[in-house]
Amino acid sequence: MPTFTKNDNNYFCILLVAYDVEEDHIVYHSCHFKPIEAFAWDCLTIGALGWGQIQIANANSLLFEENPSRKEWMLKLCDNLQLFYDEEIGKVGERKSVFQNIRSYWENK
Repeated sequence: MPTFTKNDNNYFCILLVAYDVEEDHIVYHSCHFKPIEAFAWDCLTIGALGWGQIQIANANSLLFEENPSRKEWMLKLCDNLQLFYDEEIGKVGERKSVFQNIRSYWENK
């Protein structure tokens, strides 16, 4: 991912198709094919997988930017990842503390 994002010739695009299955056929509703930077950050979230997994928070509530700037979107991605990683570091610290207490319990038993 890090080298992919540094090349302006690379595009990460998302294809979203909204449909329902009714009995034995598919009922089509809508389709979006857009680069990731067209998605507003208000409808995205970051999950803990690999380098940080960008997720659509709610596919029923999509928000798009009309004239997205890749630079602005990438800078916001970096800001959001920094916040995400800071939260993850806090969680890891809490988990380490729990297991240090468990270890102390067993060492002193």
